[in-house]
Amino acid sequence: MDLVKKIEKVKEEIGKIMVGQREVIDLSLIAILSGGHVLLEGVPGLGKTMLVKTLARVLNISYNRIQFTPDLMPSDITGTNIIIPGKGEDFQFKKGPIFANLVLADEINRATPKTQSALLESMQEKKVTVFGTTYPLPQPFFVMATQNPLEMEGTYPLPEAQLDRFLFKIEVQYPPFEELREIVLRTTGSEEGQIQPVMGGDELIEFNKLAREVPVAEKVLDFAIKVVSATHKTTPFATDKVKKYVEVGASPRGIQSIILAAKVTALLDGRYNVSFADIEKVAIPALRHRLILNFEGIGDGVKADEIITDILNSVEKG
Repeated sequence: MDLVKKIEKVKEEIGKIMVGQREVIDLSLIAILSGGHVLLEGVPGLGKTMLVKTLARVLNISYNRIQFTPDLMPSDITGTNIIIPGKGEDFQFKKGPIFANLVLADEINRATPKTQSALLESMQEKKVTVFGTTYPLPQPFFVMATQNPLEMEGTYPLPEAQLDRFLFKIEVQYPPFEELREIVLRTTGSEEGQIQPVMGGDELIEFNKLAREVPVAEKVLDFAIKVVSATHKTTPFATDKVKKYVEVGASPRGIQSIILAAKVTALLDGRYNVSFADIEKVAIPALRHRLILNFEGIGDGVKADEIITDILNSVEKG
């Protein structure tokens, strides 16, 4: 369990830079240790970019930031072939910023869907293909994307296929009074927090392999499957809210995300078995971006979190 102790040290180091946002930090670490990608949503200025940069430093992995804008092209992400000077028609592949262990896709919904889709292969296959040649990405590989709420001007909704490739969607909330006070004191003074690297890429891969070995009892697994099945209005587990407001439920990636994240959660808690509480902890961030509401749900202002909470309260355990 030395790796588990290191995660506590990771949180301690992150706390030297980040104020509050404990749930956001915990869920981000669970996603990374699960080998998954994260979508962080919140208004500008809440520390989303700072969190990703800090994670890269503490975890001691390579890091690149891609600022998504309306004029960003797919080749600006993946890279392209360039002519070698003095070599006639010889070309050399110049790697794009996607070639890093941790990639920050900053304000991902500021770019057009065509450019957003350039991330699809890399997120799912962990490789990129340029002019028919495939290049593997560094391992481990994670994408942490930030997104402004869709009601803000100049944004493009992410395609459902891309949303489904994020293990978690984490909502970053505005800090309360005391945390806001601490943020001001830290960021307007003369001293900056100093953090030290704690882990490395090989240890992240090792932790992920260890987490996958954590067993899941049949009753706990069935509970998780029922929760995901309940997001589909045609199943016997669907709640009244699902039948009324949900157009499309979660894909099979939803249950995969829940189980893998629950295994990591159990391991971080010092247990080698998954509990019902682990499933409940990760269900909302794992499913909130996988539900597509119908027109009535959108019109009534229903949130995916409300529907998932209702499901968790309705589905029987055991």
